[in-house]
Order: sequence, then structure tokens, then C-alpha cells
Amino acid sequence: MEASQRTTKSVQKDIKVTKKTVKNQLPLIQDADLTGKVVLVRVDHNVVKGGIIRDPYRIDRTIGTLYNIVERGGRIILMTHVGRPRDKKTGEITCDPSTSIEPIAAYLERKLHSRIHVPALRVEDKRGIHGIDTSINLAIKDLRQHKVGGIYLPNTRWFEGEEATGDLRESFVRQLAGLADVFVNDAFGSWQPHVSTHDIANHLPSYAGFLMQEEISHLDQVLRAERPFVAVVAGAKYDTKIGPLNELYKRVDHLILGGVIYNTYLCAKYNVRLAGVSEDDIKAAKKLVSRDKKVNKIVELPYVVESDTLGEKVQGQYRTIKIKDFVAGKSYGYGLDIDQRSFSDKKVADVIASAKTIFVNAVMGYTPYFTEGSEALDRTIDKNQTAWKFYGGGDTLQEFKSLCPGLYLSVLDDALYYFFTGGGSVLKAIEEDDPYGMQPVQTLIKNKKAVQKGLTR
Repeated sequence: MEASQRTTKSVQKDIKVTKKTVKNQLPLIQDADLTGKVVLVRVDHNVVKGGIIRDPYRIDRTIGTLYNIVERGGRIILMTHVGRPRDKKTGEITCDPSTSIEPIAAYLERKLHSRIHVPALRVEDKRGIHGIDTSINLAIKDLRQHKVGGIYLPNTRWFEGEEATGDLRESFVRQLAGLADVFVNDAFGSWQPHVSTHDIANHLPSYAGFLMQEEISHLDQVLRAERPFVAVVAGAKYDTKIGPLNELYKRVDHLILGGVIYNTYLCAKYNVRLAGVSEDDIKAAKKLVSRDKKVNKIVELPYVVESDTLGEKVQGQYRTIKIKDFVAGKSYGYGLDIDQRSFSDKKVADVIASAKTIFVNAVMGYTPYFTEGSEALDRTIDKNQTAWKFYGGGDTLQEFKSLCPGLYLSVLDDALYYFFTGGGSVLKAIEEDDPYGMQPVQTLIKNKKAVQKGLTR
């Protein structure tokens, strides 16, 4: 009864506050005139690897926005990025099935029972798609006449202008703007200021989709978390998480680490060496160790799974070691997981059980072989029936679904759980201490102010 009462009262209060904040800041799709309009929608359907959809969750979360547009008389042109087809060193763009949106379009056709047209645009050798030619006009005519249910443009990163500068960039944004009457950004997970997420909002009346609104509302809850606030952060590299890790450290009451980040912390604190941890990262982690000596926010997981090899679990080549048994100056194998007994440790269990807000951006082990720690973490968190639980990141969510499918299905409609579609965006916003600070979101806000002042584009 206590959990039920808290859920109802807390959810109503927080949703009311966060929705009001979002409404005041952003131009919302619900305020747009969509009747008879072609609507260019930027989504984050970056779910394809090797030509196969790994998990349709990000696609499914945008269907509400798509339905709303069609129900209100709009016609949809979709666009998303998939993977990283552009070589950062050479600038060459590789357009092949591994980063094609074709599987996404096919999935939407099955899901919506509607034909989704994918334009066949000319690909230049090593330059990707130079531009959108006039052949698309016939497809847009068919779209307006309801001969097709929607258009899905090729991978935005296949276009030469998407990440370009100068004339190439300007040409591409004008081509995109020429396709539609209205722009809707429903891709909070795509925070980089590229043409399809950022520049386009300067050329069309622009609005935030429903998923964008939800992500920002829940991120606002993380940034003003109810205490005690516990964060669980893991990652394959320490240096890529330093910024958000430092910002989270300021905010939380307790911090739990996993993955290579935890290995790096252990090396820095106990003067040991774990395979795969660089000296530069250990040096950087010493600052966190020194800082924590004064405030003791980091909750150590006492049992680590050490392996002689990096890869599959091979009997006799991995074992559980206790943190308290570390010998200074000694070198150890790879730390590839957290033993599940760590979450039965009284201090760890009490910290999680007493939390009012829990934020998780973590895969605790070396997947897909070492998964014991992640499963134990998720099940331990679920025992806390009154805390807000926020999961950020595609890998974090995928691990949850794979290891605890029954639990995942049971909490999908639990108001105290929220699964962000974009982990990188969440960490970026936490680092900047502002859910509205990312450039694509800022451009939407500027667009709203321009409209309010009577300016036109």
C-alpha cells in the first residue's frame, strides 16, 4: 500500500511539474498546424547493426508521434542516422547494407500495415549521396495523394552534406527544407548538431515530438532527483565518462561503478594493475579516489570476476577475487564482471534499498559472456519498490531485456521505471547540467521564440 500511494502521488506531482516546464520551453507538436502538411520527422532509429535490427524499442517509442501526425492530417517523411559510415580520417562515406535504413522501413511497414517508400538516390563513389534530386518529387506527390503511407529517406549520414561545412552543408539543409512544410524533432538520442537535427530547424516551423518531450521531462527528474540519489555507471573506457562521471559525483549521495571504469578506480585506489586498464586512465582516476576519501560516496562492490583471457568464459581461466585481498603492486588478469554476491553485501544492498532515485547507465560485465553482475544489479534494484528508476542507454536496456525478460515486461508500464532511448544524450545533458542545453534542442527553443515575435522563415 505504501508503494502504491507513493507511486500515485509522486508521479502526479512530478509529471505535472515537468510537463509544465517542457511546455514553457519547447515548441510542441500538439500546437502545430499539420492539416495537409508534409512533415519532416527526425527520429533516432539507430538500431541496425550488420543490416539487422538488434532491438526495435527506439522505433516503437516514436510510433505515438507518427500516429498523431497522420491522425491530424499530416503526411510523413522520416529520417534517421544509422551507425558511422563516414571515416573521420579520410572523410570517405561507405554506403552499404550494414548501415541502410531498409530494415527499419520494412519493420514499420509490418508494424503500421502501410507502405513506406525509400527513395533510390544516387551514391557517389566514396562521397556518399551528393544531394536529393528531383526524382523524389513524384514520391512526395504519391505521399500527398495517400498512395504511400510515408517516405523514409536514406541514412542521413550517407548524405555528403550532413556533417559537412560551408556550401555542402547549406545546400543539403535547403534540399531537406524544400521537401516539407513542417519539421518535428523526435530524436533526443541524436544530440550532435548535424544538418538533420540542428540546421533544418532554422528553415522550417519546428516542433518537439512526444518522445522528445518525454525524454526531457524524465531527464529533468534525474537532474533534480529525490534523495537519497544513487547512480550506477559503467563503461568500456574511463576517459569517455570523466565529464558526466564528475557531474554525477557532485549530485549523488552514492555512486556505484562497474566495467572498465570500476577496474580503473580499483587500480588507482589499491595500487594494483588489472589487465586492459591504461596508465593514463589510472592517473585520471586518482583524482576521483582522492576526492572520495573526504566524502565517501563511492560504494565498492566487494567481489570481482577476474579472467586470464579477454573473451568467452573458459572453465578454470576465471575466478572470483575479493577486493579486500588485493596486494599493492601486484598485477591481475582482466576484471570482466561483478560477482552477484556483491549485491547481497549488506552495505551495497542497503544503499540500493534506501534510495529514492536510482539512475543506471551500466553494463557491469564483458558481454555477452559475463552477465552475472548486470542481472544481479537489475534484480536488486527492482526490490526497491518505492524508488524512481531511470535506465539510460541502448546497451543498458538491451542487457536488461536479455537477462531479465520477465522483469522487463512486468515493469514496462510501471510509472516508477523509465527507459531512456539515448544513453549518450542523457550523459551529455547531465554533464552540462541542463536538459535543454544540447544544440538541437536549443534551436527548437529559438525557433519558438522567433515565431512568438512574429518572425517568419
